[in-house]
This record gives sequence, C-alpha cells and structure tokens, in this order.
Amino acid sequence: MLNAVLIDDEVDARTSLRALVDKFCPDIEIIGEANGFKTGVQLIRKKQPQLVFLDIKMQDGTGFQLLDQFPKPDFRVVFVTAFDDFALKAFKYNALHYLLKPIDPDEFEKTLKTVCQFIVKDLYHHQLTSLLESARNNKFDKLALPTSEGLVFINLEEIIYLQSEGNYTFFFTVPGERIMVSKTIKNYEQILSADTFYRIHQSYILNVKFVKKYLKEDGGLVLLDSGEKLPLSRRKKEGLLNMLMP
Repeated sequence: MLNAVLIDDEVDARTSLRALVDKFCPDIEIIGEANGFKTGVQLIRKKQPQLVFLDIKMQDGTGFQLLDQFPKPDFRVVFVTAFDDFALKAFKYNALHYLLKPIDPDEFEKTLKTVCQFIVKDLYHHQLTSLLESARNNKFDKLALPTSEGLVFINLEEIIYLQSEGNYTFFFTVPGERIMVSKTIKNYEQILSADTFYRIHQSYILNVKFVKKYLKEDGGLVLLDSGEKLPLSRRKKEGLLNMLMP
C-alpha cells in the first residue's frame, strides 16, 4: 500500500484525481490534500507521503518551488499540469512521470503502473535535480536516456547525431559513446531544440555544430568534423543550409 497526497489549487482537479485513484489504484491510499505551494510543503512534512500528485502552476507558487524545499525527497512525484510547453519538455528531458489536464483515464492507469514500480533513489534524485536546474535556468542542458541498464544522463552539447533503427534510436556522442534507447527518433525530434538539432534524413537527426561540409556526392551528404558522412535528404537540404549560413 502506497500513501499519497494531492497538491493542486483546483478543488475539481483534486476530486477528479481522487476518483481516478479510487477506481484504478486500490493499493494507493490518499492521506491528505493541499491547495497550494505553502500548504503543500506543510502537508508533506506532516504526513511524509510515499507519493505526491503535484500541480505545476498554483496561485501561491509552483510545483518546482515546492520540490526545492526537499533536496532529497523520500517520495515519488507524478506531476499534473495543464498544457505548458516548458514543463512538458522538462518532464520528457528528465524521463519523469506526468499527467496532462484534463486527465485521460487510460494515461492515468498506464502512468501509475510504472510509478508503482521500484525506483532507485539516487537515480531518482538525479532526475529531480536535473529537472529543477532546468526550471531555475529556463533551459535544458542534459537529456535522460532510458537504456536497458538504467537511465543515462548526457549533455546536449555532446550529442553529435541520432540514428533511427526501427523502434530504436542510437545516440552518438563526443566521448565516442553509442547509446541505444527503445524509443523512436520522432520522440526526440519533438523535444530537442530546433535551433541546434535538425532532422537531415528519415533516419538521422544532427547537431549542426558538428557539420564540417555539405557534399554534393551521392545525392547529398553531410561531412562531420569526425570525418563521418551522413545522408542528406533532398527536401532537407535547403533547411540545413539555412541553419549553417552565418
């Protein structure tokens, strides 16, 4: 049995969440509710829950500010938010669980199944720390990659390119690493910054700062600083050249 609290400044949202927990998660007991940042901090300190459903934008503060009060939390977090482009990217960059309002019951059930699984505390703290750094600086420096061995955190500036192979994506980095992730390349195309990363081909996304030359041979190739050559789709040529032009 997991003890959980709900922190959201909307009464209807808390009522909806409680109903979903009752219906889909008999192993979770709601032991308290709070309607904001300050009352949420007090509630967590008093009840010491194992799981927190946490709204991001509340009248007296944010969910990020609340987490700042717990440098090494002993609880898991499921973030709940209305559409917020930055927050959603932050969760995806750090491989953290979130629910988008209005909450879809199927998504709720799927998310809670993974949340209730075993979590390595030190790794989870790293995920939350990275998330809060992104929120404080309003930018993303690292990406959490779920691999078969666990999460791998890589610096965005060290990613040279991504290669797609079916439902898998391979990351190639400056240290010479090749990291396999069981997610499609489209997933990463949607979250990586379009100012730095460009999909040059159906199978490749490239960090443009590593481009050395555009080559006309074989229908179009991109020569990297490392000497590697990657295929360039004809319809992607103009977009890449525009990014490379000073």
